[in-house]
Amino acid sequence: MPRVTCKTCRRLSFSVCGKDKCAFKRKPYSPGVHGRARGGKRRSNSSEYGSQLKEKQKIKFLYGLRERQFKNLVSKAIAARSAETSRRMIELLETRLDNVVYRLGFAQSRSAARQMVGHGHIFVESRKTTIPSRQIKTGQIISIRPQSLGRGIFRDLDLRLKKQHIPSWLVLDQNKREGRMVGLPPLEESDAGVNLNAVIEFYSR
Repeated sequence: MPRVTCKTCRRLSFSVCGKDKCAFKRKPYSPGVHGRARGGKRRSNSSEYGSQLKEKQKIKFLYGLRERQFKNLVSKAIAARSAETSRRMIELLETRLDNVVYRLGFAQSRSAARQMVGHGHIFVESRKTTIPSRQIKTGQIISIRPQSLGRGIFRDLDLRLKKQHIPSWLVLDQNKREGRMVGLPPLEESDAGVNLNAVIEFYSR
């Protein structure tokens, strides 16, 4: 997976690292001695290609995907003619298992959720899965492997779950430490505050 640091966030002018204390919030300009333009303004890409590339990088790093993975996902969204491409793209991103685990509050970040799945700590329909990219379907139940609950990564789980904002397309049973997908994620509830049309145009060249 691509390694994301706060320098990446500052370069993209968008927080993608998942940290509450992201450096971009304190230094909202590109890293390095040339990060600030005159007057303290951020530099911007003037070309259409540069702007599209930046939007693509934002969403790719936000969800922690490799270039090939993301390109394939966008191709699937474009091929789904029955739905608006941008909405279908968000559905494919948000219903990945690692993202659902993060959205339910089982993990503090998408990268932590991806590692959690890879290490076998997550069940889908009471069966262990180690595939972070698995697409979750409406009605499926996601839970934490009972034998894993004593591990350090779940030490503050109950506190996290109480504070977690659960999107409308998921429901969480805090006592059972399990969640269920009850619908498709709407575009407005995603974290992808980017120009999705620019991303689609980038891959449609």
